[in-house]
Amino acid sequence: MKTIMMSALGAAMALTLVSAVCANRNTTHKKTAPAGNGFAVLELFTSEGCSSCPPADALLARIQEEAGNKPIYMLAYHVDYWNRLGWKDVFSDSRYSKRQYQYSEQLNSQVYTPQLVVNGKSSCIGSDEAAVTNAVGDALASAAEQTLTIKGQLQSGKASLAYEFTDNAANSRLLVAVVQKHAVSKVTRGENEGRVLSHVQIVRDLHSFGLGARQGTVQVNLSGDFNTQEWELIGMIQHSGTGAIEAVTRASL
Repeated sequence: MKTIMMSALGAAMALTLVSAVCANRNTTHKKTAPAGNGFAVLELFTSEGCSSCPPADALLARIQEEAGNKPIYMLAYHVDYWNRLGWKDVFSDSRYSKRQYQYSEQLNSQVYTPQLVVNGKSSCIGSDEAAVTNAVGDALASAAEQTLTIKGQLQSGKASLAYEFTDNAANSRLLVAVVQKHAVSKVTRGENEGRVLSHVQIVRDLHSFGLGARQGTVQVNLSGDFNTQEWELIGMIQHSGTGAIEAVTRASL
């Protein structure tokens, strides 16, 4: 497990121990549905340059394989702060590092890899199977605050998405993640030198939209190799202040 600390002069890396128990954050949201209809959004912050990350990537893949029809949504964000240590992760993006640092402020947590954030409300070590399993169980047993549906039409290089949600979201935003379901990389430098790494649910782009009316249409750009067999779009409503994810769905394309 690797922890990243920020100083006034820039980013510096250091090793540290982080609690293996997911730390829950209190929220003030009113629950509007019976308990037990919840969902679990698993946001893994990972990197091909981190030797502690492959076990977390493997755990995410196993959860995906065993999820069945359960409302579990997985998003793997490859951060970019490991790139200067010998290996540039082709899937990394500075926006994902920024998202992780934002979570660190909202959750009052450290920044490290592999870090798993569940429903924007708790975080734990992404390779700690017991902690992750407990967090997923708690999320599924909780009450969903609202529902979200997204129907999309694919066009040349983009998707037009019609969304609708059921409750007030004046302080929230609609996020749409463009997700590549699987990829394999051969790492030739850095901490994972010589390893072949397998990834699932890789976030390749993340779009953010303000919300007003409970229904509307947005457009997202897609890469030229996007197809519905190997890629998907996952939409979330996230509270702008607390970071709590209030609803999630896969876009129907």
